[in-house]
Amino acid sequence: MKHILIDTNPALVEAWKTCFSDAHDVSIIEGDITQLSVDAIVSPANSFGFMDGSLDYAISDKLGWHIEKELQAKIKASPEGELLVGQAWVLETGHKQIPYLISAPTMRIPTNFNIDTSVNAYLAMKALLIAAKKDERIHSVAIPGLCTGVGRMPPAIAAKQMYSAYEEIVLGKKQDFSTFGEAQKYHWNLNQKGMIWTH
Repeated sequence: MKHILIDTNPALVEAWKTCFSDAHDVSIIEGDITQLSVDAIVSPANSFGFMDGSLDYAISDKLGWHIEKELQAKIKASPEGELLVGQAWVLETGHKQIPYLISAPTMRIPTNFNIDTSVNAYLAMKALLIAAKKDERIHSVAIPGLCTGVGRMPPAIAAKQMYSAYEEIVLGKKQDFSTFGEAQKYHWNLNQKGMIWTH
């Protein structure tokens, strides 16, 4: 599988280069994800399939607005009635340049509240990597910054979360916690801006 990290934010690109420095199957590009020719690109949208803002607007404009309608219809027909953060679905686009789209929500609804202190980039990255890995039609996937747009997560934190997910899913370094404290420490290290306890 060829993984391409691409974003227009130079600070995020540099953060990726630091975190993914030893990842030989990962290419890092500063640019427009909609201009690539790849098997799949990732939509870091929301749990209800709204694709009319920010990066998702550009994706919809490029691949067609039918994708948003198909995604929303699939979400409404699902048992959950939403695509949870930590889940990802593959959709056919009908576009020759980019035949598949992976919808991997980074937030439940479009919001910038509490996303920067979350582990949502980690959860979305795990979900999209699993979806791409399971789909035999996908051999190359382009991934934008997760939580770094509307969600305002600092590039260094988002890059670290994305790499942690890459380690687990692609490199097979699954976590094996023997104590609650170890799990708690790992979780906190994913985003030290987040709170573990309130009292």
